[in-house]
This record gives sequence, C-alpha cells and structure tokens, in this order.
Amino acid sequence: MDSVSKAMTIKYDIAKLNNDFSIHSEFTRLEFITGEGDIPVVEIKNSQASGRISLQGAHLLSWVPAGQEDVIWLSEDATFSAGKSVRGGIPICWPWFGAHENNPAYPAHGYARTVMWQVTETTEIDNGQTQICFKLESNQLAEKYQQMWPQPTTAEYIVTLGKTLKLELITHNNSDQAITIGQALHTYFNVQDISTTTVQGLEGKPYLDKTDGFKRKTQSRSVIIDQEVDRVYLETADDVTIKNKQREITIKKQGSESTVVWNPWKETADKMADLGPDGYMNMLCVESANAADDVRLINSGQSHKLLVIYQC
Repeated sequence: MDSVSKAMTIKYDIAKLNNDFSIHSEFTRLEFITGEGDIPVVEIKNSQASGRISLQGAHLLSWVPAGQEDVIWLSEDATFSAGKSVRGGIPICWPWFGAHENNPAYPAHGYARTVMWQVTETTEIDNGQTQICFKLESNQLAEKYQQMWPQPTTAEYIVTLGKTLKLELITHNNSDQAITIGQALHTYFNVQDISTTTVQGLEGKPYLDKTDGFKRKTQSRSVIIDQEVDRVYLETADDVTIKNKQREITIKKQGSESTVVWNPWKETADKMADLGPDGYMNMLCVESANAADDVRLINSGQSHKLLVIYQC
C-alpha cells in the first residue's frame, strides 16, 4: 500500500464510520464499505432507491430509483485510485470550472473531486428518503491545495436520495475578502443510446461552443448529439429535460444560470483511455453550473447554494 492510500485508510476507519453514521432500520440501510482502490464508499438503499457515493470527491457513483435502471452512467473502464478523478458518476467541479484562470498547471475543474470529504451527518427522512451530508474545509487540506485556493472556504454537499435525487452544494466564504467561484455538478447520465436522445429546454439560449473556438451561438431547437458537443449554455435557469426511448430525466435547479452539455463523440472518445469501448454512445453530460458569464461572487461571511433535483 502506498503512503497516500495508507494515510487515507488511517483517516477513514470503516468501522468508525459505520459506528457513527450507519443506518439499519425497517426501510433504510446505509453503511460504509471499502470500495475499489481502497477508497471508502457509502452504500444506501431505501424503499425508493439505492445509490453509492465515494468519499473521495463525495462522488456519487450510482442512483437507481426503484424499478428502474441506473440513471447515472459510470464507465466500465473507470479507474479508482487515491487522488485521481473517476470517469462517470457525478464529479464535483469546485472551486473553479475548466482551466484555472491564472495557472494552467492547476487541475482542470478544481480539486474537490479528487480529495477526501468528511461525512458530517446521515438521516432517515420520514418520507422514505435518505440524506447524507459531507463537508470540505479548504484550510484542512494538503498544502498544495491551500496554495491553489488560499481563501478560508467551507464547501457543504447534501445528498438526498429517493425517487428523486436532490443535490445541494453550498459554499461558505469564511475569509475577510470576497471570493469568486466557478463550479458544476458534472453529471454523466445513462442515456443507453445517444442517437435517440435529445435535450429540451435550451431552445433559444445562447451558448459558447468549445469545439469552435468558444464562438457564441444560439440554440435553435432541441439539442441532438450526432458529433462532438462541448457547450456552455447561458441564461439557463429553467428546467431541462433529457429524453430518449427509455425515459425522461428532468433537471430542476436553483443558484445556476449556466448549463454544460458534453459528449466527446467517437474521435475524441477513442483518445480517452477510461471511457470504455463505445462508451460515448451510452452517456451524456448535462451539468448544472456556475461557469463562463455565470461565475459567482461571494462576499465575506456570505454563502452560495447550487441546488439541483433530478427526477425520472
């Protein structure tokens, strides 16, 4: 076991996590296990759904409403390793989105998806849902991350899992100066067949097209995927719906007016070692974000909440 994995194992004692936070009731089972790559994972099952969340990155790996297939796509070639991002699931991009504004050597999309989060609370909700809360304190991270983000900041992540999936990412500015954050819930949806999938609710919205030098364009109809798509849609506070032959997934949100739509298509996908064979045909990222024109200024002592609800 390398030193990083050993340190992680010591810090995250599975027995202690289960002693402090597990739930075993008539309707709910929540327990912690050692997942792939020796990374702790919480498994949740209630009367409405089941799910799995990695403590590294507070990274949701699965959400399966009762009677359905997994709504979330996870690459069959995903790698699980300390300090490395996972292909699929719901990575948390924070405290910046995309490349760092001033230092290209810093990791794209920030570091939140590759560091360990602290579990602070688990709750069995009366309506049959299950809630788990995570926290990330910037001033408690390794020195290299504090150099990237020196402002004292707390990120809270509240996951409420049931027949809907509710995600709340709350940023608290604990510093004496204003901060600006970019972020996204980089959700990979399982669409089964991208050729029959459309995204509705973005008609008439302006977007930045990364595949065409970030030119500003306007969406004229429902989004279809028949080539590489990498776009940041702006002015997007309304609901968005992913539709295909199997089901519809509705995305409701607050605290976000930008939406990222991404599918690498074949040529780019073939260059990605962890996407899996023809994986691009089964996934679509529709990300609720604060990106581009929508980054958020948080004054000293204030907070910002990104709230997203998925429903099938």
